[in-house]
Amino acid sequence: MRPGEERPVEGGACAGVSELELRKLRAAERIDKAAERLGALSRAIWSEPELAYEEHRAHGVLTRFFECEPPAASWSVQPHYHLDTAFRAEWGPPGVGAAPRPLQLGFLCEYDALPGIGHACGHNLIAEVGAAAALGVKGALESLPGPPPPVKVIVLGTPAEEDGGGKIDLIEAGAFKNLDVVFMAHPSQENAAYLPDVAEHDVTVKYYGKASHAAAYPWEGVNALDAAVLAYNNLSMLRQQMKPTWRVHEIKGGAHDYYNVLPNKSLWKAYIENGKKLGIEFISEDAMLNGSSGSTDFGNVTFVVPGIHPYFYIGSDALNHTEQYTEAAGSQEAQFYTLRTAKALAMTALDVIFKPELLQRIREDFKLKLQEEEFLNTVE
Repeated sequence: MRPGEERPVEGGACAGVSELELRKLRAAERIDKAAERLGALSRAIWSEPELAYEEHRAHGVLTRFFECEPPAASWSVQPHYHLDTAFRAEWGPPGVGAAPRPLQLGFLCEYDALPGIGHACGHNLIAEVGAAAALGVKGALESLPGPPPPVKVIVLGTPAEEDGGGKIDLIEAGAFKNLDVVFMAHPSQENAAYLPDVAEHDVTVKYYGKASHAAAYPWEGVNALDAAVLAYNNLSMLRQQMKPTWRVHEIKGGAHDYYNVLPNKSLWKAYIENGKKLGIEFISEDAMLNGSSGSTDFGNVTFVVPGIHPYFYIGSDALNHTEQYTEAAGSQEAQFYTLRTAKALAMTALDVIFKPELLQRIREDFKLKLQEEEFLNTVE
């Protein structure tokens, strides 16, 4: 089937179902079939949390997952991809080469934890969603007769989201070059195809003092620490007057700036349509556009390639970055919601593959949002 065709399936239980919808069913079935392995992958990452750029065990667990995915050697895996704890796993149907240029879809995995409280942001589930969605797309493309479309499925392991900005390092190293669309999903307290995030921009303030004898003539000195403490206390008191979308954080030296996630309406509309078929109940569009989320280095990715970063409920109302959310992220209940989200992502990726008009709209949305950002930056 060529991209764009909607050939119905004749005969049998699936009579009248388009071939694209049948492929979506096959993607979901493939994810269900791998559910035990995917759950074990998530538990292995959750049970031994590792901090940014130190995710050596998680890196090993994920690369082995794809290296051992049947049939043997079906995924080409590059461990230590540009960063010590990053990786790339790639699959394409037999015969897919450089000409014509294949459509390249990226699925992102995160797996770093938080100091002291482990996977309180559920990055073990982000890794699972990325891996599961990629398996689903692969299974769908393998499932039906006929020549497959020229597509490559690429999984990128992206470390250090919580502290450092691993995706930004990978952007600078060229890891996102030639990707057409990227997918990932983040655990939350609700299902939303998009939430405005809060970008982080570093402001460096240096305080300079003047030394003097503390007992003999302290009045000759200037205390830099006092100035820093006063600034901290005043900013802390100012927070109660700040608007909900404003944020002030302590920023460690050397961190990257995190950009806002550029929304792609065509992508998130397709995701909502597929999610609803799976029973996902999304918050309203007004609630979505007027809500907010934390900052993420995925925002920087959306400035170089169109992408979607939905949020998904995991069976708990606990807030991210709490001990209660750590417990929820490791629960069996979270597995149902995680795999359902992976199915919705895989189904959306199949729409991108087989609906050229959707891919064109996604690219147009991407260019328009980039132009809007450039205009706003010029005005500011």
